[in-house]
Amino acid sequence: MWEFGWKNFKKVGKNKLIKYTQIERFENVVQAPYEILQHEDFYLKGKWGGHFFKNSKPIILELGCGKGEYTVELAEKNPHFNYIGVDIKGARMFVGAKLAIEKILINVAFLRTNIEAIDRFFGVGEIAEIWLTFPDPQMKKNGKRLTSTFFLNLYRAFLKTSGTIHLKTDSNFQFIYTSALVRLNGFEILAETGNLYESEIQNETLAIKTFYEKQWLSRGITIKYIAFKLNNKEFTEPEIEVEKDGYRSFGRRSRDF
Repeated sequence: MWEFGWKNFKKVGKNKLIKYTQIERFENVVQAPYEILQHEDFYLKGKWGGHFFKNSKPIILELGCGKGEYTVELAEKNPHFNYIGVDIKGARMFVGAKLAIEKILINVAFLRTNIEAIDRFFGVGEIAEIWLTFPDPQMKKNGKRLTSTFFLNLYRAFLKTSGTIHLKTDSNFQFIYTSALVRLNGFEILAETGNLYESEIQNETLAIKTFYEKQWLSRGITIKYIAFKLNNKEFTEPEIEVEKDGYRSFGRRSRDF
C-alpha cells in the first residue's frame, strides 16, 4: 500500500499527527515512501493523465512545493493544465491540499515523496514543465541543489523534449550557479533576470507571490528568475566559486542578515 507508516512520525507533535491523519484521506494527495521506490517504479508512472486526472491535459510539476500555495494558484489560473506539487513535508503540504479541495480544483494534485526518486514517478515525455520555486540553495552540497546536473538528469528522463524548467529564487547563490550551469551546457535560455519585478518579464503566472516571497521582498531582497530548456548532451558542472548568500533565508541555515 502506497502510504507512510506511523513509525515515521513517532517524534512529531500532536498538530502534525492530526494533519498526517487527515491528509491520508485527501483524494488529491498521493504518498509514496522512498524505501518502496528502491525496488519498483510508482504504479502511476506514465499514467497520471488517464488514471489520476482522467484527461489528456499537459502536466506541470512544482518540485519542493512546501505549503503548496504556488501549485494551487497555478492550477487556479491555468485550468487547461494539470499540476502536481511535490514535497516530503506532509504537514506543510496539508495546507495546499486542503485549499485545493475547498476551491474544488480538480486539476491539482500533491505527491509526497523524496525528490531524489522523482524519476520513478513519471514516464518518458509525461511532464510538460517543471517549476522550482525558492528551493534551498544548498550552498555546501552541490549534488543536493535542485538545478544540479544530478537532478537535471532525473528531469530529462520524463520532461518533454520541448519542456521548460523555471527557477524562481531569492538566492543570489542559486541564481548565479544555475545561470553558469545553463550557459556551460548550452541550454536554450527562454528568459532570465536578476530582478524579476523590475524587469520586462511579467505575466500572470510569474506575478504569483508565496508567503515567504513576500517576506523576502519586504526585506529588500530581489527575486531572480531563469527559464531554460535542456538538451541531449552530457551535463557538466560549472567549476566556479560563488559567493554565499549573506543573509538568513527563512527555514534555511545560513549567515545572519
